[in-house]
Amino acid sequence: MEKVSVIIPVYNTEDYIKDCLNSVMEQTYTNIEILLVNDNSNKECTLLLERISKQDSRIQLFHFQKRGGVGAARNFGIEKANGDFIYFLDSDDYLPNKTLEILVKNIKNNNMIHGKIKSTYFNSGMAIILEGLYKIKTYSDEKYNLIKNNLVNNFLFKKEFILDNKLFFFEDVEVYTDLTFMVPALINTEQVPHIKEAVYFKRKRNDPITNPSLSQMDEYIKIKDFLYIYSTLKNIYNDELANNFLDEHLLNFYRKDIVTYFKQSENIDPLFSQLVKTLKKVDTKILGDQDFILKREAKKIIKGDIDKYKKINSRHQWLRELKGGLKGRRRFYRFLYNRLFIKLPIKQEWVFFESFLGKSYSDNSKYIYEYMINNNMKFKYIWSLNEKKDIPGTPIQVKRFSLRYFYYLARSGYWVSNSRLPKYLTKREGNIYLQTWHGTPLKTLVFDIKDIYSADPNYKKNFFVQSRRWDYLNSPNLYSSEIFRRAFKYDGHMLEFGYPRNDILYKKNTKEYILGLKKQMNIPANKKVILYAPTWRDDEFYGRGKYKFNLQLDLEKLQNEFEDEYIILLRMHYFIASQMDISEFEGFVYDFSDYDDIAELYLVSDILITDYSSVFFDYANLQRPILFYTYDLKKYRDKLRGFYIDLEKEAPGPLLMNTDEVLDAVKHIEDTKKKYEYKYRAFYERFCEWDDGNATENTVKSVFGKE
Repeated sequence: MEKVSVIIPVYNTEDYIKDCLNSVMEQTYTNIEILLVNDNSNKECTLLLERISKQDSRIQLFHFQKRGGVGAARNFGIEKANGDFIYFLDSDDYLPNKTLEILVKNIKNNNMIHGKIKSTYFNSGMAIILEGLYKIKTYSDEKYNLIKNNLVNNFLFKKEFILDNKLFFFEDVEVYTDLTFMVPALINTEQVPHIKEAVYFKRKRNDPITNPSLSQMDEYIKIKDFLYIYSTLKNIYNDELANNFLDEHLLNFYRKDIVTYFKQSENIDPLFSQLVKTLKKVDTKILGDQDFILKREAKKIIKGDIDKYKKINSRHQWLRELKGGLKGRRRFYRFLYNRLFIKLPIKQEWVFFESFLGKSYSDNSKYIYEYMINNNMKFKYIWSLNEKKDIPGTPIQVKRFSLRYFYYLARSGYWVSNSRLPKYLTKREGNIYLQTWHGTPLKTLVFDIKDIYSADPNYKKNFFVQSRRWDYLNSPNLYSSEIFRRAFKYDGHMLEFGYPRNDILYKKNTKEYILGLKKQMNIPANKKVILYAPTWRDDEFYGRGKYKFNLQLDLEKLQNEFEDEYIILLRMHYFIASQMDISEFEGFVYDFSDYDDIAELYLVSDILITDYSSVFFDYANLQRPILFYTYDLKKYRDKLRGFYIDLEKEAPGPLLMNTDEVLDAVKHIEDTKKKYEYKYRAFYERFCEWDDGNATENTVKSVFGKE
């Protein structure tokens, strides 16, 4: 039985390496050795490798005392390998258990065999393998285009072939080292079989900011390394197919990566001289087959005329953006925003407000706005709303993503929002952005989340870009300030006054005002109110940005028990797309999911039922009973998000797992209050410490001055 040497370079992948190694140790093909090359990782990762390496005698662990890079680690692995075959695995990727068996059985007389690569953001994936139905495709023509991404991943190589042809990875570059191995490998082989049932899961890292993979590294390094590799390989090999492949690959790289990087003209200078030398090596016939724009740019580069190139590049960038803008109305508005509107004079007296992506007139943005108009502050106000609302004062209302939206956003001196504004919107010099945020965090946020299970796998990267624009950030308590600094990577100005939206809980908490609200809401004034406000689940969605929620609370049981004494107000998270039919509970259950101001729902409610929503932090200001319906606590806490506090120890109310427990807690609500009185007091002192009814005034004076 022939042996497979699996070579795994490791550099600070402590979050992934365990899954990677487990997938190798569980292979059905057992005659393997695992060469772990620790490329001078941090202490945490190194200790983890030491511990894991003792679990299986097939693992050999080697340590670099100085960082060598993935190329050096792989070359070292080849040198130490004792197997008949070589297989390269990245330490953040993993394999289904039959991958190596399928590759070994089907390589036969070939120098190498290739399986299928699937991308994933998670540590699990599905590979459908039907025994006996393997289809092997053998490629021989245009062999240099065999590998879509030019990776060595999921190739099984005969070690003898590697040694005979002196194949190795360049060690003086950080990225694209696979190309330096694969081009000569393909030059020296006649054919490459491909078998799609042999699957390799390439795990995309969802945190390219603090823990980037090689493909997520700084664009300057990526471009510099690619140009160096191309030039070096062109100098070494005269093979016509290889040179054609390299030329086409370079021009595609220029079109996709370099052009994008050169949108910022200041990025051109450090790379231009290297780019000149590189493009001079491209075959003139292949260059002549390119589009008109690329040929014009290449001509100026080859001549080394950086000034003329910059002019042409600027013109062509404009044309490319216009071409993209003509593909849809919103894209055209974006083009106008970035190319026209932000060139107009900024209006420092204009304030642009948005709340929950334009879905409502509510939250911190609402209370800041109303304070400003009530105090006759001399500003012009613009509200972004999906639908026109009855708003006090005379603000300009613009539909989100309309032409007027982009125009007013571009020219406004101030932005006030409680959620993120689109990352493609350029923030102008002189513009002040107040990010009010929208809750005290229970669930882990952004860079504190390990795996992203939501519909937006680029969440961390996008959030980082968007949050760099914030000039001010509201914080409700010291606990939140510490989390926001870390989880948002925010080092800007923190407004530590409590939330403006909570001022109403101190200033309007009167019987008269609450009765007025009930009348306005058209709900019974003679019944107690239960507010049920659950959060959304990251893994329950229809598509990007469209979440769903399955109501687990048995409303029929509650109605049978409490309809004479209570009513229930439903308040679902603004992410949730489902529209629930509650017509059978008419007169007992009221859907207030679309009600703009949840603070007013707090005031009319006698009891709050929630789960992991941050609403209970705000509701605690009222010092009224809170019940936690946490039927999926283990899954939500341990898999989907994770919590910052121990809910079982610190929650100011009971954790209830089914409707019967909820029913019993409501029935004995006075006993429940007494039982959790001590926890409630401690919770209030920790999380409501700054709220005193003056957060709005303090925020406005800090950001807008005292006029």
